[in-house]
Order: sequence, then structure tokens, then C-alpha cells
Amino acid sequence: MPATALSHRVRVLAAPGARHDEILTPAALDFVGRLTAAFAGRRQALLRERRRQARRLADGIPLDFPVVTSAVRADPAWRVAGPAPGLEDRRVEIVGPPDRRTAVQALASGAQVWVADFEDGTSPTWANIVGGQLTLLDAAGGRLGHRLATTAVRPRGWHLEEEHLEYDGSPVPAALVDFGLYFFHCARRQTDAGHGPYFSLPKLENRYEARLWNDVFLLAQELLGLPRGTVRATALVETVTAAFEMEEILYELREHSSGLGAGRWDYLFSVIKTFGHRTDFLLADRAEVTTAEPFLRACTDLLVRTCHRRGAHAIGGMSAQVPGRGPDSGAFALAGVRLDKEREAADGFDGTWAAHPGLVPLCREVFEAALGDRPHQLDRARDEVRVDAAGLLSVRRTGTPPAERSVRANVTVALRYFAAWLRGEGSVELDGFVEDASIAEIARVQIWQWLRHRVVERETVLRLLDEELDALVATYPFAPLDDIRGLFERTALAAGLPAFFTPDAYARHLVRRAGARA
Repeated sequence: MPATALSHRVRVLAAPGARHDEILTPAALDFVGRLTAAFAGRRQALLRERRRQARRLADGIPLDFPVVTSAVRADPAWRVAGPAPGLEDRRVEIVGPPDRRTAVQALASGAQVWVADFEDGTSPTWANIVGGQLTLLDAAGGRLGHRLATTAVRPRGWHLEEEHLEYDGSPVPAALVDFGLYFFHCARRQTDAGHGPYFSLPKLENRYEARLWNDVFLLAQELLGLPRGTVRATALVETVTAAFEMEEILYELREHSSGLGAGRWDYLFSVIKTFGHRTDFLLADRAEVTTAEPFLRACTDLLVRTCHRRGAHAIGGMSAQVPGRGPDSGAFALAGVRLDKEREAADGFDGTWAAHPGLVPLCREVFEAALGDRPHQLDRARDEVRVDAAGLLSVRRTGTPPAERSVRANVTVALRYFAAWLRGEGSVELDGFVEDASIAEIARVQIWQWLRHRVVERETVLRLLDEELDALVATYPFAPLDDIRGLFERTALAAGLPAFFTPDAYARHLVRRAGARA
């Protein structure tokens, strides 16, 4: 970008770090500023609509497929763009935070795609955010060794802000920071290398949020002189409202779409968060809610049918086991992963997600057996699938209170993840699984739901909270117990349920401003 174009400067409110000047250049900050000027207002309006929709659903307004977009769903003619270079074959995608060590392992893991996760897999300290961008810059420049996997970036969701950057007196939307810095520095490098700037979009709730992303892509491509359609993005179906607008989301992104992904653990979190006030959505222990549950099966079947009808890839859910570790380690755990991936391949998915390099060979083996020499199975139309609103909401209410061990398990995983997140670790190994923020979200909203419906006594939760904090400090003597307790109490024990734990925790504990320097 020419120097004369620098008119939308973003101010940096954090202390400089090693090599930060390679990312936070005046031109890059101006680029992020232009995106912010164009789209921050629409983002705020969409977040207000999220809150209105949550109130409507809480008041009993039924959730259904939108009537106003029935013509989009009924039109058989439209298709998304064809697979972009490096995204033709996506049988295994490995997901992890964009730190250097994880990146090196992921790129050489044998997976077709590495999803660099700034969202649930990253604790958004300033060092992690800028360090992740440096990792991506080094990967695009060939400084992490021979690149085998295609890179995609998962920016933070629309609900989050980056308080270390300021534009016009307000924090910059975190999604535009993660997208904009990567796009500015790496989009041209990626296209020159024969791939492109690819993304994985988290926590969309409706077609309007997808349309906003599409408009971001259009402006970004225009500013850098890249052809329309250079960007490709996979929208993750991680919210129950998005499940009712899969076709519409593909339609809004169609020239930039690379399909849909089944974010099933975030999806479970969304179901509890959205309908946790209703007794007919009272769920059992999260460990007992498997992918065979009718509402989850309805969602994944509809996802495959929708994607293949429109020429889009359907990517399956995450497997997070760490081979050889945890109470269910070894052959038993891997057998469970194999069954899950065999089900996905049989259902027509074109690929799947794994969190650990050790799972990549197994996932590849399963999908290679299903695909053979084909890069995908878009020919599996799944025309037999018929899913209605009742099917997507067919949650089987638990009839018995959870056992104390289930309550303890949720308290434990929430506290341990909060402790890791507060010390800057967004992806951690817990009990033989690579866990991210979604596991803490599920754990804390389930505690909230059980307390709301009085199937668990508050005194029991408080006792378990004390016991598990004592156990935590025995392992991590310097853990900030007051901060961890406060975070748990505000997000799991309060009368009102916060939509996410991350915004409050980020503002209270991870923001380290050092005065404007740019």
C-alpha cells in the first residue's frame, strides 16, 4: 500500500516485543484500520441482534428455518466456488494454536490442512497474538521447514475485541485483527506459493454474520489488488441458530466458500446456552452426550446434505485424544476415534479434524479407505436426508440428577482450563485429551443449568469448588486461586449466564496496556 494511503492508523497500546515491528508495521495497522472503519459498526449491530435473538428464544419464540430465505433453499441451481488450490483434498485437518512448536509439528504431521487457531485454541495474551502472526509469517516465508500442509487461519469470533489496539478511541474487533494482519502480510505470499489466504470462521450465528465476513473479504482483496474469490473460508456450524441457516451461510459466502465444518463440542455448548433455561433441554453428563444423540445426528446429516447439494466440502468434528495418555489411553481410546471417523466417512464427510499429530495416521487411514483415489465424496448427495426443526432440537432430557462425580468432573475441567488460560495457554492436555476453550464453556454452562433447575445443590458445587481449588494449588502452587475462583463464580454460579467466559476474563486478566506508541 502506498504511503499516501496511511490515513486509518490503529494505535498500539501495548509494550513492544521481539520482532513485533515485523507485524505491526504502519501499513499493516492502516490496513486493519480500514477494515475497522468499514465494518466495526455493522459488527456492533449484529452483536445487538444476537442479544435480541437470545431474549426471544428465552421467551419461548420457536426456532425454525427462516421463511424469508425459503427461495434460497429451494433454488437447486446455485453452487459455491470450486475447491481452491491446496483445498481439493482435505481428508485430515489438524487444528492447533499458532505457536512455533505446534506449527512445525502440524505442517509436517501428514494432515492435508493445518488450521492455525487464534480462537478457542489460543489464550489471547498480546504475546500470543503477535507471536502467532509471526509464526504464520515465518511459515509463509518457508522459515519453518518444508511446508507440507495447507495453512488456514481461524480468527477470533465476532464477539471478542483486541484491547491492545485502538481505532478512533475504541478497541479493534479481534476478528479483524487476526484476519487483517495475516491477510496483509501473507495473502500475496500464499498465492505466489500456489495456495491462497484460507480461513475457518468460528461461532457464526446467522447469515448476516456470514455476509459481514464476505464483505470483509471483498474489501481486503480490493485493497491489496487480489482477484475476487482468492479468499476461501470454511464456516463452522458451532451454534444451534446457524444449524437452521446452513444453506444461507453458504449462499452468502458462495464465491469465497470452502464448505462447512461440524463444530460439535461448541454446538453442544450453544444448545445448553440457548435453551438452558428450559427443563426439556436438561442434559445429562456431557460425557454421555455422544454423536449418536438424535439432535447431533440431525445436524451432521443436514450439514453433509447441504454442503454436497451446493458443491461444498463437509468437514467432520474434532477428535482430541492424545494417543498413549490418559485413563483411556492405548487401543481402547484409538478404537473410539476409529469408530467416530468411520461414521463420519460413511455419512459422506469429505474430511475430519484432529487435535494431535498422533491421530493423523489413523484419521487418514479411515478416510483413505472410504475415498480411495478420490479427493472427496461430493458425489454423495445424501438426498434421503430429511431434517426438520423438531429433529434439530430433539434433545433427550435426562430423567435423573447427575452423579457427584459428573459435577466434580465439570468443576475440575473448568478450573484447570481457567488456570491454564490465565497463564497464557489456550490449548492444554487434560486427562489424555487436547482441550481448548470449548471444554471449559461446556463444563461451566452445564453447572449453571444444573443449578438453575435444582438437580444439583449449590452447597455441593461450592464444596467441590473448594476441594478442586485445593487440588489445583497442590499441582500449581503459584496458581492465582482468587482469579480462578472469581472467574468460575461469575460464569457458572451467577443468576444470569454470560454468553462466553472469555470477554470478561480477557478484560480483567490478560490486557496489559503500556500507553499508545503508534
